[in-house]
Amino acid sequence: MVLYTGNGEVVHTDRYCGFTLVELLLVLFVVALLASLVAPMATRSVEQTREATLKEDLQVVRKAIDDYYTDTGAYPESLGLLVEKHYLRKLPRDPLTESTTTWVEVRSEDLNGGIIDIRSGADGKASDGVAYRDW
Repeated sequence: MVLYTGNGEVVHTDRYCGFTLVELLLVLFVVALLASLVAPMATRSVEQTREATLKEDLQVVRKAIDDYYTDTGAYPESLGLLVEKHYLRKLPRDPLTESTTTWVEVRSEDLNGGIIDIRSGADGKASDGVAYRDW
């Protein structure tokens, strides 16, 4: 490499400044390899978090249904009634469908026809192989 100084001198150096194309490509390859290894783990972690949230939400709503039945002797007519009567602060969103309207209500067979259970409206299967609708 040749450097020119301000007073007319020429300085020769054997060092180079910067990176070669091969070095840059090697670094990009290593970064892409690491990203491809981390991405599935991050996706799996998000999926497991949604499943855990779904289990918790189902448990909370089912307990509210049971508490309503214990207090009134009848099952609620709607999930909104649980919120109105303060058994729930608000109806949770299904973490898989991101909606409060996709819950599947399981109704009793008697004349009242109240809600005795709740299930997720999400399609697909959980990481353990069981369909979300069967939880």
